[in-house]
Amino acid sequence: MSISSHLKPLYIAIATSLAINSMLVQSEEPLDNSNNNQPPEKEKVTIWGTQITSDSVYLDDETLAIKQADHISDLLRSIPGVDVGGAHSLNQRITIRSMDDKDLRITIDGANQNTYMYHHMGNLQIHADILKSVDVEVGKNSVINGGLGGSVKFETKEAKELLVNGNQFGGRIQASYNDNSSTGFAISAYGQLTEQLDILAYYNDISRDNYSVGGGKILNPQNQVIDGTDGKVRGLKGNLEDLLLKFGFDVNDNQRFSLGYETYNDEGNYSYRPDMGLATDLAIADSLNIPLTYPTQFSRDTLTLNYDLDLDNTLLKFTLFENQSTLWRDERGLESWYPPYAVINEGEATNIGFNLLGSTNLSGSTKQVLTYGVDIIDYETHYIVDNIELAGEDARHSAIYLEDRINVNNELTIIPGIRYDHYQINSSVIDDSFTDFTYGLNIEYQATKAVLLSASSTQLFKGPEIGEVFVGAGLGETPNPAIEAESGTNNEFTIAYQAKTLGADNFRTGITFFRTNIDNYIYDYANIPTTPPCSLAQRCAHWKDNVGDMKIDGVEAYLGYLLGNLNLLLTYSNSDSELSAFSEYSHQDTANYLSLDGARIDRVQGDTVSFSLDYDLEQTDLSLHWDFMIVDDVAAAPDLDGATLTNEKKGFSIHNVSARWLPQEVNGLSITLGVDNLFDEFYASQSSRTGVSFHPRFGQLYLLDYEPGRNIKMTLSYEF
Repeated sequence: MSISSHLKPLYIAIATSLAINSMLVQSEEPLDNSNNNQPPEKEKVTIWGTQITSDSVYLDDETLAIKQADHISDLLRSIPGVDVGGAHSLNQRITIRSMDDKDLRITIDGANQNTYMYHHMGNLQIHADILKSVDVEVGKNSVINGGLGGSVKFETKEAKELLVNGNQFGGRIQASYNDNSSTGFAISAYGQLTEQLDILAYYNDISRDNYSVGGGKILNPQNQVIDGTDGKVRGLKGNLEDLLLKFGFDVNDNQRFSLGYETYNDEGNYSYRPDMGLATDLAIADSLNIPLTYPTQFSRDTLTLNYDLDLDNTLLKFTLFENQSTLWRDERGLESWYPPYAVINEGEATNIGFNLLGSTNLSGSTKQVLTYGVDIIDYETHYIVDNIELAGEDARHSAIYLEDRINVNNELTIIPGIRYDHYQINSSVIDDSFTDFTYGLNIEYQATKAVLLSASSTQLFKGPEIGEVFVGAGLGETPNPAIEAESGTNNEFTIAYQAKTLGADNFRTGITFFRTNIDNYIYDYANIPTTPPCSLAQRCAHWKDNVGDMKIDGVEAYLGYLLGNLNLLLTYSNSDSELSAFSEYSHQDTANYLSLDGARIDRVQGDTVSFSLDYDLEQTDLSLHWDFMIVDDVAAAPDLDGATLTNEKKGFSIHNVSARWLPQEVNGLSITLGVDNLFDEFYASQSSRTGVSFHPRFGQLYLLDYEPGRNIKMTLSYEF
């Protein structure tokens, strides 16, 4: 499917609208934007008290509950530059500008979630319904957050914010049904036990079956039905449970403590490689005469203690956390193939740390807001086989930072920042420490009350990671004591416009151009240089190494139109990546990675357009929603860690519709009905596994991670 010719007029229209509206500013009525000392307003989207903010767009509030989000992708895919790959419940993999979750800073209630458990699954496991807010930084454009590609901060719900109309207690029950193919229910209770103490208890249970793909046929690259398939993807059937207990204590009007415990458990007979399609699973299982699925359990336990202080000119937030993830799998079914592999595998990863984030308003001739903080995380991993620990690694990342928002005058704001990182790692690859000062500078210019221009440049830093947990936690990895930390710069330029124009109550549009340069890019599967070079038909020995400098550049744009009960949103994003490989490398006489020169990041997504329309019918208490996403083809080209034979990616278009009824006669009741993938498209997210690879034993493997076909969804909920 090629849609470039259809999308080009849309791209031109977006760019043209930006230029025209910038020229027409003086004749339009701008929205109030008089408080120039505050950061620009962010996008806001709500779902059962959940708010999503992103610094890449500039949009109005809108309700997402109508989408019946049961996957993180339902929340985040409307943000340009952001995607969530992985169709399996174990493989929610957030990507920002093609960089996957290993290059992002991801937290839940301040607790760090970056844990490289298994290369066949994602780094994040959480259900959308539990969330109060999500804050997405698209690209690293501030010294405050770590991560090469940006950050995603999840916050779970709190009782104090759910209670309304002066009620002391409240609750909610919800039941959901997806015909393709799951059922679920959730129950929550919350209350103000005393004037100071509040409590929330939340439980969510989802039973998943194997879903059908679009068109009801599992196809190979030649569009032929794969032998032994019936249109359903095997290896998905399982049960997910999520429990949250949260206590809040208000010391006084200015101080609050909150203690939270969340336990997440995903268990089922799952495929061996959750990120790869059924075609690959069948080819390997049939070739080795081994089972297609294996008893698997992933669990995550997160304990957090938060303290918030709100004074006249200062806000402080302190978080102390422990986050432990465990992946367990019974692999005794491999006995018939290779008895030494017939074991019970287990990987454990623990993150313990604390962070302090403060903000202080300073008075003087220029208005200033100082933001400062400390961030310390200890990483520890263990690899266990048949209850015997075989390996483990650890690391500590410490950082301190300061950012100053200086309002020079009503038009100009300058935001300089400095960050110091210290990273100590004890792994099979390297035992060393890395330190670096990085700097950031953002300049904002309020050209008029309706037009905001900003330009930023932020330096990057990331040390080598500890090993993948579930395949040995460093066991058997090749040492590379000369590996270096990644560094670089992220540069962005943004034009944002907001006014009452074209008959709208609020018209917003914006565009961001960016370029990210990552020096000393680390590739986990670099072939160890040999003479002669290792060929495609061989199983090459690999290691972690710096293979070159990666460049990622692109554009993100949006256009929003709000008129009465009508809310429209149009977005566009594109990013391209290219590696300048090392031909010579000072710390190794033999290292030569020219075969990787020009390679892109595997998770790259084609030109993407999304559109959503929401309309409220007040007289009937009914809300209507329609959204679609169009993703263009990605041509074949060298890449890192992608399919080795055929790596072009097919474009697709997906339409979703839904309606939500909130009858006034029954306060608290909501009924939502919708259809995802309305036209039953056969597709895979381009942030997931795609393409055809060659394996010396199994031959060609079709990796496509099939997404669900048409799915009729219904949700009933009642708040009391």
